[in-house]
Amino acid sequence: MFRLLQWLPLLLLLPPPGSPEPPGLAPLSAGAPPQAPDLLYADGLRAYAAGAWAPAVALLREALRSRAALGRARLDCGARCAAEPGAALPASPGPDSGPGAARGAWEPLLLRAALRRAECLTQCGARRLGPGGAARLRVGSALQDAFRRREPYNYLQRAYYQLKKLDLAAAAAHTFFVANPTHLQMREDMAKYRRMSGVRPQSFRDLETPPYWAAYDTGLELLGHQEAALALPWLEEALQESLAQVESCRAGCEGPEEQQKAEEEAEGTGSSGGLYEAIAGHWIGVLRCRQRCVGDTATRPGRSFPVPDFLPSQLRRLHEAHAQVGNLSQAVENVLSVLLFYPEDEAARKALDQYQAQLGEPRPGLGPREDIQRFVLRSLGEKRQLYYAMEHLGASFKDPDPWTPAAFIPEALREKLREDREKTPWDREPPQPKPLTHWKDVLLLEGVTLTQDARQLNGSERAVLDGLLTPAECGVLLQLAKDAAESGARSGYQGRRSPHTPHERFEGLTVLKAAQLARAGVVGSQGAQLLLEVSERVRSLTQAYFSPDRPLHLSFTHLVCRSAIEGEQAQRMDLSHPVHADNCVLDPDTGECWREPPAYTYRDYSGLLYLNDDFQGGHLFFTEPNALTVTEWTEAKELLQEPEKEEGEGMPSRDPAPEPPSHRLQRVQDKAGKPPRVREEL
Repeated sequence: MFRLLQWLPLLLLLPPPGSPEPPGLAPLSAGAPPQAPDLLYADGLRAYAAGAWAPAVALLREALRSRAALGRARLDCGARCAAEPGAALPASPGPDSGPGAARGAWEPLLLRAALRRAECLTQCGARRLGPGGAARLRVGSALQDAFRRREPYNYLQRAYYQLKKLDLAAAAAHTFFVANPTHLQMREDMAKYRRMSGVRPQSFRDLETPPYWAAYDTGLELLGHQEAALALPWLEEALQESLAQVESCRAGCEGPEEQQKAEEEAEGTGSSGGLYEAIAGHWIGVLRCRQRCVGDTATRPGRSFPVPDFLPSQLRRLHEAHAQVGNLSQAVENVLSVLLFYPEDEAARKALDQYQAQLGEPRPGLGPREDIQRFVLRSLGEKRQLYYAMEHLGASFKDPDPWTPAAFIPEALREKLREDREKTPWDREPPQPKPLTHWKDVLLLEGVTLTQDARQLNGSERAVLDGLLTPAECGVLLQLAKDAAESGARSGYQGRRSPHTPHERFEGLTVLKAAQLARAGVVGSQGAQLLLEVSERVRSLTQAYFSPDRPLHLSFTHLVCRSAIEGEQAQRMDLSHPVHADNCVLDPDTGECWREPPAYTYRDYSGLLYLNDDFQGGHLFFTEPNALTVTEWTEAKELLQEPEKEEGEGMPSRDPAPEPPSHRLQRVQDKAGKPPRVREEL
């Protein structure tokens, strides 16, 4: 019965017989009230998982439409209710008013105005969004992150492909890829789409990026070609659309999602209070969100950091372009707007003097742009309240703007904020592990000794330990790997024989596969049992040595045999295993490592346990984030201190990788030209 109910919604969404077009490709009704985005998205993923491609497209598109409608409704309703007669909030009590008079006259007016604004917003939301209004369409933080990463388009591109709609599939793939430029699978998919005959270059269009980025880039390009007259309309459009995007972002800050965040933060800190504490806490959260909006607007899709000084830099280009074409009045307006952000800017002051001299007589009414003046005054008022909350209520706030006047920051906070601003990430060094001399006298596990610590390995949280296995135990695991390989059983990497390089054969065995083979009598049960026990020894040893805050749990154990393929070693130009990090996607071009799938984001430590030493190669090295600059090179023979024994060494680390390109060619073959022998590792 449960299975029947679970599949029923999908059956109801299938297209009726004779339908001219799958519902996912039909135009969406503009007048219908939107449904809850989280429910639509969840149903879309269920349809996707079931292979119901047309319903999946319809549901995912409707989820995107619903979320966009929610944002527009909040923006429009907020502006409409703020402009209603009698909607203005009362002024704060004057300094001459006594405390009794202030409480009696001001407090009821404030609360009454808040109730009226809430009533207006509720009624407007119900008209725009249907019964329940915005509260019915609340979007959780996890779903907000999914939409911010454009994950619906990842599913849409696959569904469109299955429906043979290649143009839409390429557009959805491109939209996702713009915001996730290091996504490896999507990079491969994009290359496949470009090779398809039914896909045109125009198909790769971004369906999500706000239009101000296109205007911004076009204006900059025209300025670079000394085409100021042509650039001006684009620059003006970019500024106006940027300000509109800021307003849209600010409208979202008043939604129930921000209130939910504030409640979660309050629960995490265990704080509680009455009516006014709750009002203040929610208001502080709204103000912090509003202050982040310029940075969010200035951050390109797929980038981690905003364009510096986004609004002032646009104003600088505008006043220079207006001056070049002789629009001196507009040049004065824009340069005066720059001075609202930076009153002491020498270049802006010099340009202002030059423009005024060319204009001749002073022109009354010529001042900064009204839209920028409103923006700056409003932002400064919010900053003043936030700094007050920092000083008197213990609130946290990181000012995103470099132009905030020092006078707005309370004197008690200035020194601390200055130190925090000057502090760089490398000032916060992780705690150093205990020296080698200490660990030589400590029994981690019976027979285990430390041979190299983090300092010797030129990094942090690195170590080489010897003696984890006896020679006999190494022999049992080697035999287990041999028996499994001879049976043709492979596990991990989807059973691929050469997952990392075509020049090497790769045999792998997981704990589960070993247990299954032992139960079938293909391999010995002793080896399968030892594989599990050794995994636990490595976990216990890593826990004991690195002492992390939380208990460590095993993520994956792989008994691996790598062997060079004869005739495939000459002139090799690849690594045995590419430079990588296990728990993040390394982007060598930017030097960043993205903590997102397909990386194993839940991992904290990686380890290698060598089982034999009769091989060549197998060296470990660590690099800078650019994947090129080697910071530590460790010969395999340095890891294996006693070559006459088949003992294993653990190498817990965050970013292990085999040999680098600079050392690769001369180490691939021995002097006789024979391929190196098999290397076994766990």
